[in-house]
Amino acid sequence: MSSDLLDKLIKALTVLPGVGKKSAQRMALYLLDKNKSGAREIATSLNGALENIQRCNSCRMLTTDDLCNICRDEKRDSKCICVVESPSDLLAIESAGGYKGKYYVLMGRLSPLDNLGPDDLGIPKLLEKIREEGVKEIILALSSTIEGDATAIFIRDHVEDIKVTRISYGIPVGGELEYVDSNTIAKSIIGRIELNDD
Repeated sequence: MSSDLLDKLIKALTVLPGVGKKSAQRMALYLLDKNKSGAREIATSLNGALENIQRCNSCRMLTTDDLCNICRDEKRDSKCICVVESPSDLLAIESAGGYKGKYYVLMGRLSPLDNLGPDDLGIPKLLEKIREEGVKEIILALSSTIEGDATAIFIRDHVEDIKVTRISYGIPVGGELEYVDSNTIAKSIIGRIELNDD
């Protein structure tokens, strides 16, 4: 019979995406029996991250400072903002290379069924940022889903006199950016298309 603490650890590990009870049990037993130093490192890192990581004041990416490294980088093109749904999407685009502008992380997409509206995604702050910083182009790097499309259209309809493009080259319909390979993402950025009102 397993102990209460072991049961608690296994249950805690199942909160990770794609981790079921059996996988969580294997992880827990491995960490406790074969790699206690690794387990301590995970615990310390996780605790430190929970205590110190916050959203960037400018782009909403996760960071330990008021501004993330990308927002602080003066070599990046501040007149071009790539709008993404999640930090993992930003990291996917960064690892693909080629994009030298700034970002804005929505932390989701418009979804009335999940009670996620424009305010929940920080869209008013994005629109204010676009106006105040003289942004010339917005790249909408949003998932090719109904919610992603609705979010893209909503943002496009609320900006004026700037170029609005959307990545399209090679991203499958219904696809999530974090699961797409880096070459495809890089080509998507290069081959983006302008969104028109038509």
